[in-house]
This record gives sequence, C-alpha cells and structure tokens, in this order.
Amino acid sequence: MTEQRDRGADQTNEGQRLQKVLAAAGVASRRVSEQLIVEGRVEVNGRVVTELGSRVDPTTDLVAVDGVAVQLDPAKRYYLLNKPRGVVSSMRDEQGRPDLRRFTDGLEERVFNVGRLDVETSGLLLLTNDGELAHVLAHPSFGVEKTYIAKVRGRMTPQTLQRLKRGIELDDGTIAIDRGRILQQQGDDRHTMVEVTLHSGRNRIVRRMLDAVGHPVADLVRRSFGPLHLGTLKSGALRELTKVELGQLLTISRAADATRGDAGSNDGAGSNEGDP
Repeated sequence: MTEQRDRGADQTNEGQRLQKVLAAAGVASRRVSEQLIVEGRVEVNGRVVTELGSRVDPTTDLVAVDGVAVQLDPAKRYYLLNKPRGVVSSMRDEQGRPDLRRFTDGLEERVFNVGRLDVETSGLLLLTNDGELAHVLAHPSFGVEKTYIAKVRGRMTPQTLQRLKRGIELDDGTIAIDRGRILQQQGDDRHTMVEVTLHSGRNRIVRRMLDAVGHPVADLVRRSFGPLHLGTLKSGALRELTKVELGQLLTISRAADATRGDAGSNDGAGSNEGDP
C-alpha cells in the first residue's frame, strides 16, 4: 500500500488527472481545482503537487487540500445520528430491544456504529462503512475527545470538579477528565448540570466517574465526538456529514495512522469503545 501511495502522484500515463479527481470528490469545480493545484495547495501522499498533468489513483493515493484530507472513494459513507434514550447501540440486538436498524434500514449502504452509547445515554453517534477511520476514532489510544452534558444528583462544587480533573481511582485504575465546567445549579440543590470532556473509552466511564464523586447521573447526552458536534439535530434524526466535517475526521485518522500505525484489526469497530 505504501509503495502504491508513493508512486501514484508521479504516474503520468496511469490513474486519473488530479483536477478531475478533486472535482469528482466535490472539492471544487475542475477549473477551481486546477487553480488550487497551481497555487500549491494540494498534497498527494504528503507531497505538494503543482503540475496540472499529475495523475492519481483514487483507490490508493491520499489527497489533501489546504492540509485537510479529501475522501476520494464515493462508496464510503458517513452519518451523524442523535441517538435517543432507550435505543441499543447495535445493528441487531439479540434481546429484541430497539436498535440502530430503525435509523439505517432506509440507507443503501450497510453501515456500523463507531463506539457506543449505553441504552440510557442519548446524543451523538457516528455511523459509517469506513472501517479504517472507525478503528482510529473508536480506539482510546488515539485520544479522540468526547464531550458530554450530564444532569447529576446533588449540588456539585468547583472543588469536586477539580478532583475529576486531577484524577480519581476506580476499580480499573486512575482516570481523569480532560476538561469540565459547571453549567447550571438548580435552586433546590437536587441537581447540577455539568459538562465533561475526556478521551477514555472505558465502559460507562462518565457515569462511573460522577458516581464515584457522589453525583450519580440522572441524564447523560454526548454533545461532541472529535470535531463533530450535535448542534440542533433533533433526537432520532440522521444526517450525512458535511465536507468540512468529513475532512476533519479524515485528517485525524490519517495523522494517527502516520504517527502511531495500526493498533490492530478494524473489524467490529463499534465494539472498541465502551459505553459512557
């Protein structure tokens, strides 16, 4: 694969013209794509390409524009789902509970979930048929951040939040959040709204951490996953990623692959990350 990638941009009689490939990928029109190439804003396999006659193989070469990765394979699909509570993060639940098929049955492609949200947790879930990208995003060693909004029982103090930032001891080892803030205190002191960001993929880690500091979770929503944000997407709604979102995800995936290598098989990527 590496040899093919190193060769692809230098082939003059094989592959497709770079500007045609960029246009087909939806980056810009062919004329604008030519301008991007001439201006030195296009990279193929990590090298800037400025020759309009350059050809690439969309199945093997890695292309980026202004440092942002471009997906050349039209068969790869990427969707963002706002998973409701009560739905299992599985394409087929053996116990017959509501699963993700109700959101994907209408799609032409077979996709799978990247990571999991437990049945009682709602929010952002990425669905794709891109196994390589899914493996990087779901594997905790690659450090992709997730942000959650939690409604917890009791009045959380800034001191408790600092404990979570410093790290606490759980049954499976020490764990700390990356960032956190108190969003709202209810007047009766019964609940607190708190935002926490972390990159751990341990099973039910957000719930376990908050329970360990005396604030069991009453409601939990994942608002962001890496560069993806839930925004105003309604519960149960599904949409394709934008070109910008996809470029950001691919850039993360390729950078991780280049610096750390493949950490294992990408089969079953939906099971690599535990429930939050």
